[in-house]
Amino acid sequence: MEEGLDAGRLACWRAYVESSQLLLNRLDDELRGASGLSLADYHVLVLLSEAPRQRLRMGELAGRLVFSPSRLTYQISSMERRGLVARQSCPEDRRGSEAVLTAAGLLTLREAAPQHAASVRGYLMDDLDEAEVACLTRVFDRLAGRLRTDGATPAARTPGSVSVKEN
Repeated sequence: MEEGLDAGRLACWRAYVESSQLLLNRLDDELRGASGLSLADYHVLVLLSEAPRQRLRMGELAGRLVFSPSRLTYQISSMERRGLVARQSCPEDRRGSEAVLTAAGLLTLREAAPQHAASVRGYLMDDLDEAEVACLTRVFDRLAGRLRTDGATPAARTPGSVSVKEN
């Protein structure tokens, strides 16, 4: 159950969970319908397009996507079969491998980007003012940073860091 959260924080949590799932599902459905890409495919293509030489080591890519190594292997294999990426040995370390953006992958990304950006704007960004955008950016950057670097569970953090309702 959700014991321990006051009414306001419980409402916030539920609104976040439900709206984020609805948003991600809607974006994924629209992206698939328009381009055949899933959100995961799109995110891989974006990260590779922004990387030096349009390639990333598999471990770094997994970390940036927040994927397990096995999930990334499955994702890249699926995208390889469609010609969107290639897997190559690392030039500096032949034991490792890199995911490399192909010309077809870059073209697919460029074709999908305008529709995807319009969906993101229409479902989320156009409804936010500048202060809300700045606030959400601060909140989620802080959360991501803490989750990436802090191995402690919430209960192990300092007392009082989470507001709870006393029963």
